[in-house]
Amino acid sequence: MERSFPELQPDRYNVAFLIMDGVYNTELTAPYDIFQHTQYREGIKAMNVFTVANTDDPITSFEGMRILPDFNYRKGPLPKIDILVVPSAEHHLDSDLEDMAMIDLVKRIDKEATFVTSHCDGAFVLAKAGLLDEKVSTTFPSDIDKMRAMFPGLDIRKEVLFVHDGKYITSAGGAKSFEAALYLCELLYGEEIARSLAGGLVIDWKLDEVPHLIIEN
Repeated sequence: MERSFPELQPDRYNVAFLIMDGVYNTELTAPYDIFQHTQYREGIKAMNVFTVANTDDPITSFEGMRILPDFNYRKGPLPKIDILVVPSAEHHLDSDLEDMAMIDLVKRIDKEATFVTSHCDGAFVLAKAGLLDEKVSTTFPSDIDKMRAMFPGLDIRKEVLFVHDGKYITSAGGAKSFEAALYLCELLYGEEIARSLAGGLVIDWKLDEVPHLIIEN
């Protein structure tokens, strides 16, 4: 059967979600929901959202959800990616960091992307790719000490739910993945649109009430 690809609308941000077996549902679906809903707001440059994996076969999330990837980065070119999202996955602290094809993909996308974001242990992938060198970041609260031990040269913060430094936005993950995604939308579209997106998902969005850190560059 011939493989089909999602139709990407012109004049939108292309937002790629890097997925693999063991990806956690919330870190994938929370930002995906927020970004996909931009298509229903008028007067903004909305987002095309799609998934990227190293296979054409279904990916199985940690919780058992089966997801058919939109693009296989091992076969053929990818669309230009403006925003890369790296959700957390089960093996982001060990075997996934040894997947140099995946790490090299992240490095290549980073060269042209406007923003690179991670949720929960997705920050370990960004760190392994060298993207967080000389940057401030965060990750899943109970894994901060592990990340500090694995990458001792990095500035990794506790007591915040997300950090924005340069083009990189790292978040604690879990349900707080919504907040990091809404922050990026507020950055791109303004407070009114961000609150509208939050309201569509019954989220009470107030940036000043979310513990976060923005590094001025």
